[in-house]
Amino acid sequence: MLEVLVNGCNGKMGQVVCDLVEKDEDLVLKCGFDKENTGEFAFPVYTNINEITEKPDVIIDFSVPVATFNILKYAKENKVPIVIATTGFSEEEENLIKKYSNEIPIFKSANMSYDINIMKRVLTYLAPILKNTDIEITEVHHNRKIDSPSGTAQMLADAINLSLGNTYHCEYDRHSKRQKRDKKEIGISSIRGGNIVGEHTVQFFGEFETFEIKHTSYSRNVFAEGAINAAKFLSNKNPGLYNMDDI
Repeated sequence: MLEVLVNGCNGKMGQVVCDLVEKDEDLVLKCGFDKENTGEFAFPVYTNINEITEKPDVIIDFSVPVATFNILKYAKENKVPIVIATTGFSEEEENLIKKYSNEIPIFKSANMSYDINIMKRVLTYLAPILKNTDIEITEVHHNRKIDSPSGTAQMLADAINLSLGNTYHCEYDRHSKRQKRDKKEIGISSIRGGNIVGEHTVQFFGEFETFEIKHTSYSRNVFAEGAINAAKFLSNKNPGLYNMDDI
């Protein structure tokens, strides 16, 4: 049985992960960690990293960057593998995560959905074929999401750019510009509203036609299940940085 610590257990995603972990016959929800304890859980929830007495086999992190690094220090000190499903990291923070992966196994993905990662692979095939088009990415999320653009939109843009030889750049804001669209830009637009779980659309605009590929998430279970599968995958791995391509 794989014993799991859930970081961010009070959050929307954290609650879904906890629920699915408890229902999984191969897992045990050892404890949770968050900035406060609501007292509504049937397992220990810690608010002070130094008070955690249990040592889990793996950590699943759905939180915010500052909370991720808090639990990362615990993971490194106790040699516990960690699945990072949090987004919104700076370049400096991304580099620090890579540094941590030299000491512990880390699984990190901007999106834990299996299908969104298929979409990423499809885009790396399509982009060179449709390189003479204007590429635009639109992402839609609920009104509580704090980072923009979404980590998934950036992940898709980076995959497209890599397949095009890293010759493109992302454009996040045209408001202050008075100029024609650069052919070498990947436009990224963000929409926030309601309770939308997640929607990502990539469009290739040609002169006479448009090719569009779209992924819609209807439930947070998709991401929770992906994180749980990542935790099982990571449990017996050597130190290193892993992602959905490895699965």
